[in-house]
Amino acid sequence: MAEAITAPHPLAPEWLRPLTDSAALERQLLPADAHRDPEGRLVLGGVDVVSLAAQHGTPLYVISEADFRARARAFRRAFAEAFAPEAEVDVFYAGKAFLSTHVARWAAEEGLCVDTASGGELALALAGGVEPSRIGLHGNNKSDAEIGRALEAGIGRIIADSLDELERIEQLAAAAGVAAPVMLRLTPGVHASTHEYIATAHEDQKFGLSLTPASIEDAGRTTGGNPFAGSPAWTAVERALAAEHIELRGLHCHIGSQIFEPEGFEVAAAKLIGLLGQVREVHGTELPELDLGGGHGIAYTEADAPRQPQEIAQALAGAVRSASAKAGIAIPRISIEPGRALVGPAGVTLYRVGVQKDVQVDGPAGETLSRRYVAVDGGMSDNARGVLYDADYSAVLAGRQVTGEHVLSRIVGKHCESGDIVVRDVYLPTTTARDDLIAVPATGAYCHSLSSNYNCLTRPAVVAVKDGASQVLIRRETEEQMLGRDTGYLPGG
Repeated sequence: MAEAITAPHPLAPEWLRPLTDSAALERQLLPADAHRDPEGRLVLGGVDVVSLAAQHGTPLYVISEADFRARARAFRRAFAEAFAPEAEVDVFYAGKAFLSTHVARWAAEEGLCVDTASGGELALALAGGVEPSRIGLHGNNKSDAEIGRALEAGIGRIIADSLDELERIEQLAAAAGVAAPVMLRLTPGVHASTHEYIATAHEDQKFGLSLTPASIEDAGRTTGGNPFAGSPAWTAVERALAAEHIELRGLHCHIGSQIFEPEGFEVAAAKLIGLLGQVREVHGTELPELDLGGGHGIAYTEADAPRQPQEIAQALAGAVRSASAKAGIAIPRISIEPGRALVGPAGVTLYRVGVQKDVQVDGPAGETLSRRYVAVDGGMSDNARGVLYDADYSAVLAGRQVTGEHVLSRIVGKHCESGDIVVRDVYLPTTTARDDLIAVPATGAYCHSLSSNYNCLTRPAVVAVKDGASQVLIRRETEEQMLGRDTGYLPGG
C-alpha cells in the first residue's frame, strides 16, 4: 500500500499541506452552510450527502441555494455602498457559469440582473421569469436570430462585439422599428491573471474592439490629441452615436477570469473612463453606463485567497472616482458581472469511489515513491476544467469522517483518457474504500455548463439544497434520452 503521509510528500505541490483532518479545509472551500453531522457525514443545506446520493445518484452536482443567495446579496450590497451616493450599480449574474430557470429566478429575487451569452441562455433567463429589461446579451458572433430575439423581448442591453455586429444590430433594429440598447465591448489592453496584470498595446483575442489606433501619430495630428481616434473602439462609438436605431448606453470590458488582485480592473476602468471623457469632449455626450465585467476569483484549493466583495468594490470605486474626476465627467452607472464568484463556491460535486491502485513514481531525488490513484464514477464529462485549463481542485471524504493517517492521492475519472483527472493532488484517508463518497468543492461554475456525453456517459443531475430539503433543478439524463438523438436508435428494440 502507498505510504501514509505525516510530512509533506515529495510529489505534492508546495501549497498542499499534510492532512490528518479535513475540518479546516472544509471551512475554507465548502458552502457556508456545510458541516458534519454527529455520524461524520458531510451535510449540505441541511441534507447529508449519504441521503443525497441515495436519492439522486452519483455523480451529482449539489448547489446550496442559501450560499448562492448570500453571495449575490454580498456583491450587490458591497458595490452599492462603495459607489454611493454618486452612482448606482447593477450586478449582472453571468449565466454562462451555470444557468437554470431556478438559478435565474434566485438571482432576480436577490436584485440581480442576468447576463447571457447565447440565445439559449437568453431563453433560460426569460423562462425563469427575469424581467427582460434586466437581461444582457453577450457573444462575439451573435446570429440574426439571437439579436432578433433580444430585440423582440425588449432586453436591457446588447453588448456589441465588433463593427460588423454593430452594423447588423442597426439593420435588424431598423427592420423591427425599434432602438437597440447597445453597450460596446472594448479590449483595454489589460491582461489579468490570478496574481498579476500586464498592460499591452493590442489584444490578441476574439473578443471586443481595440482601443489602439492604427496610427497613433496620425491620430494625434488629425484630432487635436485624441489618443483613441482611428481605433476600432472610437470608430464604433462614432457609428453608434450616428446610427438612427441604436441607443448607445455605454462601454463594456472583461479582462479575464479567476482574478484575485484589483489592479487590472483599476487600469481597465481608467482607460475606458478616459474614452468616455473623449466622447464628451468631441461629441458633447456623456455616455451613462460603464460595465467592468467579471472574473473575480474563488478558492478552489487551500492555495487560493480570494478577496471579499467589499475589498473589491472599495478598490474599484476609488479608481473610478479618480479617473472620472480626471476626465471631467460624472461617475457613470456601473455594472459588474460575477458568475463564478456567486455559484462556484455554492456548488459541490459528489462522486462514489470505485477502483484504487498504487503506482510507482520516480521522485525528485531519484527515489521511488508511491502515488495512490482513486477512480470515481464521473470525470471529465462532468468536470472538463482539469483537461481544458489544468485546473486544480481539492476533495474530502464525504460519507464519513476519518482522522489519522492520510495518503497522497490523485482522483481520476472513468473515461478513456489519461488526462481524465478530477483532483490532481489531495490527501485522502488511507482507509478510503470502494463506495465511499467523495466531495469536490467549488464546482458550481463551469462544470455542468461544460458537461458532455464523452464515452456515452449520461450527464448528472443538478440539485439544490436548502433548509433540510433537496430539489432537482436539472434532471439526470437517461441513456434513452441520450440515445434518442441517434436516428438509428429504436426504443425497446
